[in-house]
Amino acid sequence: MLDPDLISSALERHLPRALPQAGLRPAAVLLPIYRRQGRDTVLLTRRSDRLNHHRGEISFPGGARNADDVDLRATALRETEEEMGIRAGDVSVLGRLDDFVSVAGYHVTPFVGTFRYPYPFVVNREEIAEVLEVDLEQLRDPAVFRKENWSHRGRQFPVCFYTVDGNEIWGLTAAILRQFLKRVSLRGQVA
Repeated sequence: MLDPDLISSALERHLPRALPQAGLRPAAVLLPIYRRQGRDTVLLTRRSDRLNHHRGEISFPGGARNADDVDLRATALRETEEEMGIRAGDVSVLGRLDDFVSVAGYHVTPFVGTFRYPYPFVVNREEIAEVLEVDLEQLRDPAVFRKENWSHRGRQFPVCFYTVDGNEIWGLTAAILRQFLKRVSLRGQVA
C-alpha cells in the first residue's frame, strides 16, 4: 500500500527539473492516486473525440493555465475538478515531478495528489470519453512497458508506452507515469 507521507518524501528528495517556458503555453496535470478495492490505483481519462487536441488519447486530468489560476498547482486542481468533479479541497497534493514539453507546444508541470475513495466522480462528457482506473501493480510489470524512437520535426526522441488491459498509455502521459514510478520506486524491472 502506498503511504502518502512516503510518496511525499520520495518526491521531495528529487528537485524537479524546471524547463524554460520560452514560447510554450503553460499547463499542468494531476497524477491522482488512491486506494480502490484494496489496490493502489491511478486515475486516467480517455479524451473525447470532440476535442481539438489529442483526441481519444489517454491522459491525466489537466490542461492549460488560465489567467485566474494563482499558480500551476491551481491549474491542475481546477482542471481535475472541471473534468472529473474532484473538488480541489478534497485533494492532498503530495508533490510534483519534472516539467515536460508536449509536441502540441505546452509546457506541462505534473503534480501528484491523492483523495479519499470512493469518490462521487462527476465526469465532464464534453472532455472525457472514458475513465480508466489502473492498478499501479500492473504498471510494475516490465512486459507492459516499451520505448520506441520516433521522429518529430527532424528530431529523434524516445516515446514511452504502457499497454494495460488493452489500453495504450503513451507519450507524455506515459513519460510522466514512468517518472512517478521511478521516483517512488514502483517501477519493478522496467529499464
